[in-house]
Amino acid sequence: MKYSKINGTGHAVPRQIYTNDDLAKIVDTNDEWIVSRTGIKQRHISTDETTTDLAYNAALKAIEASSVTLNDIEMVIVATVTPDHAFPGVSNLLQKRLGLDEIPTFDINAACSGFIYALNIADKMILSSAYNHILIIGAETLTRLTDWSDRNTCVLFGDGAGAMVISKSETPGIKDIIVGSRSDDEGHLICDSPALKNPYENKISQQDHIHMNGREVFKFATRVMPSTIVNLLERNNMHKDDIDYVVAHQANKRIIEKASKDVGIPMDKMYVNIQNYGNTSAASVPIAIDEAIRKGKLKPGDTFVTVAFGGGFTYGGALIKL
Repeated sequence: MKYSKINGTGHAVPRQIYTNDDLAKIVDTNDEWIVSRTGIKQRHISTDETTTDLAYNAALKAIEASSVTLNDIEMVIVATVTPDHAFPGVSNLLQKRLGLDEIPTFDINAACSGFIYALNIADKMILSSAYNHILIIGAETLTRLTDWSDRNTCVLFGDGAGAMVISKSETPGIKDIIVGSRSDDEGHLICDSPALKNPYENKISQQDHIHMNGREVFKFATRVMPSTIVNLLERNNMHKDDIDYVVAHQANKRIIEKASKDVGIPMDKMYVNIQNYGNTSAASVPIAIDEAIRKGKLKPGDTFVTVAFGGGFTYGGALIKL
């Protein structure tokens, strides 16, 4: 029987770092206010590195850490809500930069859950026996959509990219994946596209900023994150003590703490790096997984759960053995 596994990981972030004190110079906030509500101390912000640049650097690191070469990659999937262009996609531009042949490449948009969705697609493609090695990337320059005058949202977001090579395996690696969505038809977390145009006026298109009803997003996240973890465990006849680590989407430390309490998994088994990166949307999960691996928090043979939620409202989780 064929399975899929993580064959290599990597991540990349912009050079420029903005601390909470830096943000206090442009908006009415302070370090204590941000840390107490989110757990964030700093974030990486891109002013000259594109989403494709970050995806490229993360991809190279993932391939270098894997057992394959660029020539073995048969598909590229990029999860992003901040492509450099409406089209071509980040994946299409990345294909040229990596020097890949005419393999299928495409972008997906499931907001902060995007990487889990990409993982699900890659896993099913490999299980179908159609592909052997797929490169998946979560890459965002989310600060391009940030309203720097809104202290409730501008403190949250950062930029970055994380990548994985997913390969066929003779033993179970990616054991189970859950993805789903509950329609946010009321727009609690939304960023509008440019408005429709009257051809007789042909006004210049304007890109909207991110708008968020923090209370409703928090309520959704604190419901869906623990329930997804529990569902993964129950579907696989596992106990919480069988899990070595949980690597969650880094949106708010309080959400991770609430999930820890609700599921009964101690915080020392919940990976947290939001203090250094903020919320990097689809890049959050792969950045955290790669960092956990490189720091030795996740080791070969470990079993971990990764879980995410995002605009849409989307959610997803995976049970994985390294």
